[in-house]
Amino acid sequence: MATLPITKRGAEKLKTELQQLKSVDRPAVINAIAEARAQGDLSENAEYDAAKDRQGFIEGRIKDIEGKLAAALIVDPAALHAEGKVVFGATVELEEEESGERVRYQIVGEDEADIKLGLLNVSSPIARALIGKFEGDVAVVVAPGGEKSYEIIAVRYE
Repeated sequence: MATLPITKRGAEKLKTELQQLKSVDRPAVINAIAEARAQGDLSENAEYDAAKDRQGFIEGRIKDIEGKLAAALIVDPAALHAEGKVVFGATVELEEEESGERVRYQIVGEDEADIKLGLLNVSSPIARALIGKFEGDVAVVVAPGGEKSYEIIAVRYE
């Protein structure tokens, strides 16, 4: 099984979700199924059907999270000492060369990515262009919107 990189924060978030699913959501849906069964005829019972669908979703999500955690390679960005090199978990400050606009991203795993929060998927075009570069380097990003060049202003491991 291939390992999946994830930050320490991302792994904790998945563990919290897993705990919620197992200790709160799963028992609640089991109770909902029992209540719906008590109403009698299951062939036309919308509550029963909805509860069974919800149970399927919860069980699928539990398996998904357990699989991801089993394959996880947990990276603590604060423990990295990459000497200004852009690596998984690093927070990178960039300046778009043409417009001068500055942006800041942390390179994270797929499950953690949220561009609005500055969390960049490691397999995105921008992250792939940045990985392995150093502070002061220029990264050329080929994306669907065209080619853009970014200067790497700072690399931090937070």
